[in-house]
Amino acid sequence: MRVVAKFGGTSLGSGDRINRAADSIAAAVEAGHEIAVVASAMGSTTDDLLEEIKFEADDRDRAEIVSMGERTSVRMLKAALNARGVDALFVEPGSDEWPVITNDLGEVDVEATQARAAKLADGLDGVVPVITGFLAQNLEGEITTLGRGGSDTTAVMLGKYMDADEVVIVTDVEGVMTGDPRVVEGARNVGRITVDELRNLSFRGAEVVAPSALSYKDDHLDVRVVHYQHGDLLTGGTLIEGQFKNLIDMQEEPLACLTVAGRAIRNRPGILADLSVALRDESINVDSVASGMDSITLYVDEDDANRAEAVLHDRVIADEALSSVTVDDDIAVIRVTGGELPNRPGVVLDIVQPISDAGINIHDVITSATSVAIFCAWDDREETLQIIQEQF
Repeated sequence: MRVVAKFGGTSLGSGDRINRAADSIAAAVEAGHEIAVVASAMGSTTDDLLEEIKFEADDRDRAEIVSMGERTSVRMLKAALNARGVDALFVEPGSDEWPVITNDLGEVDVEATQARAAKLADGLDGVVPVITGFLAQNLEGEITTLGRGGSDTTAVMLGKYMDADEVVIVTDVEGVMTGDPRVVEGARNVGRITVDELRNLSFRGAEVVAPSALSYKDDHLDVRVVHYQHGDLLTGGTLIEGQFKNLIDMQEEPLACLTVAGRAIRNRPGILADLSVALRDESINVDSVASGMDSITLYVDEDDANRAEAVLHDRVIADEALSSVTVDDDIAVIRVTGGELPNRPGVVLDIVQPISDAGINIHDVITSATSVAIFCAWDDREETLQIIQEQF
């Protein structure tokens, strides 16, 4: 196999951990695998360096300063590999082998990076390159950075462009867990998870793989997350499957919008569960939910609207805190899902502004970490879909 292994700061946080990392790399090389390594700065070195910049410094100088953490890591890991008889070289910005190139806007120059990564891959036979994560270099040779989580991005990007079979993220967690083990009892490792699931979790606080890295993952590249104490790069942990795709999807059948009004409804524990369970008991699926201070809106298939209204009306009658239920039919929903949406400032405005300019009334907008759902009148659906497609 050809593997890109990324070692996070915690997994390189001491001499003992560097030895452990070198042992796992050497074992994979001995087993006949081609290995490229991406190394983060040891421990909290990058944050420590940033905290010590107590003066005005331009972006170029700041990048040069913080690069010292990764530059130290690759030298130490390269030396540890050499001590185990592994032919290794460190690769940093400025070296002939350096692969990650950015343009004047700080964005990855895909064509230049692909070409350099392919050249680096051609030399993997018997040699392990140890590459600084997080860092990049522009066409003028100046150091730039890939931002927070940049080492993850470096690893998955190079995994894709070096035609690797797998990217292994070595970190201080057992992979993706069913819950935070510091908070909930019985949390266990999730053996497999889709990139869609993980990206949503990542944008909502799960610190497993940087969301920016997942945009480089495709169906042909496996990504595995393992604990640094595991010792084996090629087994265990959590396997991330699939590819995050950009989609614009219009629901084929119309929805009905049911709104339940009530006093300070958002401050009422369990009210959403009560309404949802009542609908579930009648086998009515809820497509989407939106809430306000004094109302909850539930979208269901239009064919279920009459039954849903009757069910919710029973709840209104039984609960004096609820006032009324109303129904609006012939609602269309168009969903935009994409790996780059969370990194695109103003993305909601980019969607709704041209729709507004066309004189189309938006019934509702519901967003998640990686998607935007636009609800409009059924008769406006085709024009709305066309406008959104032109934007994306």
